[in-house]
Amino acid sequence: MNATTFTERYILAVTRAVPEKQRDDVAAELRASIADQIDARMEAGMPAADAEREVLLDLGAPDELAAGYADRPLHLVGPRYYLDWLRLLKLLLAVVLPCAAFGIALGQVLSGAEFGPVVGSTVSGVLSVGVHLAFWVTLIFVLLERYGARPPREETESWSLDGLPQPRETGATFGDMLSTLIFLALGAAAILWDLNLGFVPGENLSFLDPGLWPGWVTGLFVVMALEGALAVIVHVTGRWTVPLAVVNAVLGLAFAVPALWLLFDGALLNPAFFPTVVMSGDGAEVHQILSVIAGFGIVGVTLWDIIDAFRKARR
Repeated sequence: MNATTFTERYILAVTRAVPEKQRDDVAAELRASIADQIDARMEAGMPAADAEREVLLDLGAPDELAAGYADRPLHLVGPRYYLDWLRLLKLLLAVVLPCAAFGIALGQVLSGAEFGPVVGSTVSGVLSVGVHLAFWVTLIFVLLERYGARPPREETESWSLDGLPQPRETGATFGDMLSTLIFLALGAAAILWDLNLGFVPGENLSFLDPGLWPGWVTGLFVVMALEGALAVIVHVTGRWTVPLAVVNAVLGLAFAVPALWLLFDGALLNPAFFPTVVMSGDGAEVHQILSVIAGFGIVGVTLWDIIDAFRKARR
C-alpha cells in the first residue's frame, strides 16, 4: 500500500536520530515493516487510518526505536559499568574531599585568614572538588559505555558464594583493647617525661607549656583513664553500640575543645622551646606554624575517632 503522512513523519523522526550512513537502510526496512503490519490489520477488517495509527503506536517513541537501530544506550552509565562507577566515585569522594578540606583550610590559616574566610574557602573548595570529581569520573564511564569494548557483566563473570564479603572487624577485639591501653599509657608517659625532663638533650626544656601542670595535665589524665575504661567496656560488650559511640564522642570533645582553646591562646606549647631549637630568629614563626598544624591534627584525629566509632556501631 502507499505510505501515508503519519508513516512518513514517523520514519523521518526515526532516521534523523541514526547515523547518516544507516538512514536509507533503516528507512527502507521500517517502511516495509510498517506497510506489512498495516496490511495485516486491514485484512482483519480494520480501517486503514486506524491500522496505521495502531501500528505506529505499537512501535513506540521514534527516539527509542532509533536508539535500538544505532545500538546506542539511553542512559549515562548502564549495568555494565554502574557498580564500578559507583565504587570508584565513593572511594574518590571519601579520600579526596577530606584531603582537599584539610589542605585548603591549612593554607588559609597559614596565610593569616580569619575564621569566616577560612570556613567559606574550605566549603566552596570542597564543593568545587566534589563537583569536578563527579563530573570527570562520570564522563569517563559515559565514554566507556558508548565506545568501550567490554562485554556485559554477565558474560565476563558469574556471581558465586566466594564473592561474598568477609565480616569486618567490630573494633571490640582483645587486640583493639590492648592497643588502646598501650597507646594511652605511652601517651601519659611521654607527657610526664616532657614536663619533667624534656626532649632537648641537656636543656631540661619541655615542648608543652609548663603551666599546664598540674591542673590541665590532671584533667587530661582523667579523660585518658576514661578512654581506657571505655575500651575495656567495648571489649567486654563485644561490639560498639550507639551509646558507647556517644560516650566516645563526648570524651573526644572533652580532649579536643580544651586543647584547641589552649593552643590558640598560646598556652599549650612552650614558647621558650622554639628559640632554643631554632638556630635563627626567635622561633615565633615556627611556633605559629606548628600551632596551626597541631590544631588541624587535633581536629582531624578527633573527628576520625568519633566517625569511626559510629561506623563500627552501625555495623
